[in-house]
This record gives sequence, C-alpha cells and structure tokens, in this order.
Amino acid sequence: MKNDLVQAALKAKENAYVEYSHFPVGAALRLKDGRIITGANIENASFGLSNCAERSALFAAYSQGIRQVDIVEMAVTTDNETFVTPCGACRQVMSELVGPDVDVHLVNKTGAVKTLKNKELLPFAFNAEELPR
Repeated sequence: MKNDLVQAALKAKENAYVEYSHFPVGAALRLKDGRIITGANIENASFGLSNCAERSALFAAYSQGIRQVDIVEMAVTTDNETFVTPCGACRQVMSELVGPDVDVHLVNKTGAVKTLKNKELLPFAFNAEELPR
C-alpha cells in the first residue's frame, strides 16, 4: 500500500459531517489506473438516513462508471487508537461492489495499519445467488 491512499482517506475524513456521533471516518479506493476515489461519513438527525464513508466512496465510484474489477485496494481511517472495521451494512455493500481479494487497510489514529482481504470482513455474505430466479 502506498501512503497516498492513506493520505487521501485522512483528507476525506476532514470532510465528514458527524454532528451526532462525533466519529469521523474517511475512506479511499485505489483504482487500476491509479486514480483515488474518496468518501466521508455524512450523518443526519434521522440516523437511518446517514451514510458511512465506505459506502460514500463506493457509491461515488459506481456513479462514475467504476466497477468491482477497477478497484484494487481500499483504506478506511478513524480517530480511534484501535482498528475500526466497516459496519455490517458497509461490509454487505463491499461484498458485492469490491472484489473478494482486494486489500482493505484499516488505519488507526497513530497511522498504524491492519490489512484484511475484503472476503474476510463478511465471510458468509448474502449475494445474488441467494435470490430466486
């Protein structure tokens, strides 16, 4: 992992709108062509209408025509001293929109990094094969 991906996620975290949780998160996706797409968590007083940084980055990417095969790694940053993994909703979305063997780098407050494969985050993900045809 190159440091520019972490720096992009940290910069995205600065744009988080966290009026209620005060828990900013930044995410960054590196694409095959080297571009980086970022996202931050955006909250709303009606909590169910909030969006996490990971999904913000992925939805921005997909809105631009980027697809799973284009994403080569991902970084998620928080201000915690521990490593924070994506929430369940993000893990479910990531299981479909990010390849299973893509590295997901969790970055804590000190800059330490823990790397997991996307498939490790949600090993029994619900997927399209579960749906009736």
